Amino acid sequence: MSEKKYYLQTAPYRVPTTDGKLIEEHFGLASTRTEAFSVAHMIAPPGWGEPHQTPEFDEVTIVLRGRKQIEVDGEPVTILAGQTFHVKAGARVRYSNPFDEECEYWSVCVPAFDINTVNREDEE
Repeated sequence: MSEKKYYLQTAPYRVPTTDGKLIEEHFGLASTRTEAFSVAHMIAPPGWGEPHQTPEFDEVTIVLRGRKQIEVDGEPVTILAGQTFHVKAGARVRYSNPFDEECEYWSVCVPAFDINTVNREDEE
């Protein structure tokens, strides 16, 4: 009997957070043990931010509503609803939402997001 050629995700893994950010991983290491890529739906509250990191994976951000600020190697870029942004592996990056509205977006990482290869810096 052959293995199915598809997987319908009906119960994404909700990543526990302490900063008010919603993270639902649909595909990836935490949800489906997928190593090649990860796909997550996120909602970042106003004022949210995380420490700088230097991931060993590429990340594409697709903003659905609101705005998101992405600082890449010291250069801040604001991504608007309807825009996409690609950060290559090895870049020093910081993701944040310094704005006064939620930011809803999808994130695609290749290979999959891994807490062991995101290389987050200690918060200052």
